Amino acid sequence: MDWIEKELESIEVKNLYRKRLLREGLRDFCSNDYLALKEHPEVIETVAKVLREYGLGSGASALVSGYTIHHKRLEESLAKFKGTPCCVLFGSGYLANIGTIPALVSEGDVLFSDELNHASIIDACRLSRAKVFVYKHLDYEHLEELLRGERAKYRRALIVSDTVFSMDGDVAHIPTLKKLCKEYHCMLYLDEAHATGVLGNKGMGGLEEFGERWDEFMVIMGTLSKALGSYGAFVCSSEKFCEYMVNKARSLIFSTSLPPAICAGAEKALEILQRESWRVRKLREISYHLYARLRNLGFEVIYHNTPIIPIMVYTEAKAVQIRDELLKKGILLQAIRYPTVPEGKARLRLTASLRYSEEEINLFLDALKVI
Repeated sequence: MDWIEKELESIEVKNLYRKRLLREGLRDFCSNDYLALKEHPEVIETVAKVLREYGLGSGASALVSGYTIHHKRLEESLAKFKGTPCCVLFGSGYLANIGTIPALVSEGDVLFSDELNHASIIDACRLSRAKVFVYKHLDYEHLEELLRGERAKYRRALIVSDTVFSMDGDVAHIPTLKKLCKEYHCMLYLDEAHATGVLGNKGMGGLEEFGERWDEFMVIMGTLSKALGSYGAFVCSSEKFCEYMVNKARSLIFSTSLPPAICAGAEKALEILQRESWRVRKLREISYHLYARLRNLGFEVIYHNTPIIPIMVYTEAKAVQIRDELLKKGILLQAIRYPTVPEGKARLRLTASLRYSEEEINLFLDALKVI
């Protein structure tokens, strides 16, 4: 298969070559462990206890024999946390999106998707076989223009948006999306992977941030792998919706369920988040602190009051060069390039986390100064 080597050479010439980096021995400044919960002693103790009792894997899909009391408790806790009647667990955020969206709409239906939605949403839209209209990023006038011209031609309609966008850290305006859904008779799907544990005074997500409530036409997806420090994902809505997902979402039906110990760890992390809401406020303080100091050093930084803080360098070659220079200093800060972001929009994706000490922040900034 000589063509593979040629393809790789083409990727490398464009400074788009990717490789996995071992993070052992490196200071990680690009993790999504925003609230420093993945290594919390209570979480680790809980996981170890359930691991000894249940073993490593779940053994089967949730519909065969892979559904335990730990799965059920986590679903109930997440539904309550998100202010919805019901919740269903998935193996990952990708599986949640590609399983749920095609179950909601299909041929004869229509999707309206923000142009900067996550890759898993883009793939889910394609898999659905529904007609897809992409609206300009956060441009709700453009979205309404599309709705006005196209909605009536289709059976069911779904508006899909990240709540916090993973590469810029900006936030969808949920009140406007809800208003448009009501006016044009659409369902609303919110991907809260980077909003859960981040937005709102208690970290409940986009609805809390905007003082909104869940409505029957809304589906809220989130992940366990970011602010909650675990692995997997969940989708929340009505009880009938959950029943429907268990019967229609292929990535749920045909995938082995999450290990019970992972579910127990995620439930403990959620308990800590609710008990210690100061973590959410502290995260905002650290985010702003990093942003302000980077600006003072002359870097071009995007900031939307979330822990995702891209340092813009634009050219792919420069992003790779800075990443490699930081690696030599023992610092991991990934270069994000096309196709994750548009060509010419390369950046270093810095994330804020409660894990960082002031000493580590100073070390990181000092390393950036001399590059």
